[in-house]
Amino acid sequence: MRTAVHSRRTAETSVEVRLDLDGTGRYEVSTGVGFFDHMMEQLSRHSLIDLTLRCKGDLHIDSHHTVEDCGLAVGSALAQALGDRRGIERFGHAYAPMDEALTRVAIDISGRPQLVWRTAFSQARLGDMDTELFEHWFASFAQTAGLTLHVETLYGRNNHHIAESAFKALARALRAAVAIDPRKAGEIPSTKGTLGGVASLTQPAA
Repeated sequence: MRTAVHSRRTAETSVEVRLDLDGTGRYEVSTGVGFFDHMMEQLSRHSLIDLTLRCKGDLHIDSHHTVEDCGLAVGSALAQALGDRRGIERFGHAYAPMDEALTRVAIDISGRPQLVWRTAFSQARLGDMDTELFEHWFASFAQTAGLTLHVETLYGRNNHHIAESAFKALARALRAAVAIDPRKAGEIPSTKGTLGGVASLTQPAA
């Protein structure tokens, strides 16, 4: 069973995550940030990863801590559910069009966190979420999940569509990368013999 339950509690947020890598894309998301909830629902639905995400954060300040800590918590849960990564495809990539916008995402579940972010927004906010927090969420998620993650929006005008295409592309790339390769089901897909080391990484500062 490739499942995980993870909690993250600080003076700023309280986050609870449950996920199942072999699910059907069922979700229950409640963070208090409406647009962010919508993106996390897209991530679950299109990756087929069942996701429960609940967060109570200091939204009277802004949504920064909520979005960041949700990224850290979901990434940690993903790493936990993957275990030693035995038998996974490891690599995944996807293009996701959303009307006039198109984003490409490539993933390596390498244990070496790295984000390359080539996506930009022309407005400061979408609903109740600062658009600068999208990059921050992707970076936090990659950090604790142990992902090498490349995100590039090739073109697009509508900011909602740009954001949604990025999360949908991530979802489809994750779906491919976490899948079990039936020809290598008992092996770790690395000449090193390990894809670990995630637990020793330093988390991004708040």
